[in-house]
Amino acid sequence: MKKTPYESLTDTLALIHSGKLSAHPSFMLTPVDELLEICNGCGAADARIDLVPDTIWGLCIRSACEIHDFGYKVGKTIEDKEIEDRRFVNNMVRLIRLYSVWFLKSLRLKRATVYYLTVRYLGGPAFWKDKIDA
Repeated sequence: MKKTPYESLTDTLALIHSGKLSAHPSFMLTPVDELLEICNGCGAADARIDLVPDTIWGLCIRSACEIHDFGYKVGKTIEDKEIEDRRFVNNMVRLIRLYSVWFLKSLRLKRATVYYLTVRYLGGPAFWKDKIDA
């Protein structure tokens, strides 16, 4: 059963609170209604078609994507982008290690690498959106 955005965000907050995932320090201080506006999961919020799944071989990684969305929103420098991209891959790896059986772990780690490389090399426009004058 697919979760609502609110339920997914509640799960993300619980994972951060328990220390299983890492987030920008202000993530936990941001009201849920604001987080719901910022965090849309994996893929571009303004994409016409959602081409990026919130799962890797059946494992939901939406929490890692929500944290990454927030980091891109509050980040201000190229260093901030690099930090958030590394946090993204680290959070995906944490989820994979926590919730994967042995035979899916390596497949999921390879796919997580693709997600990371995609945001690292192609995520600039999303990071800089609304930060600089056109």
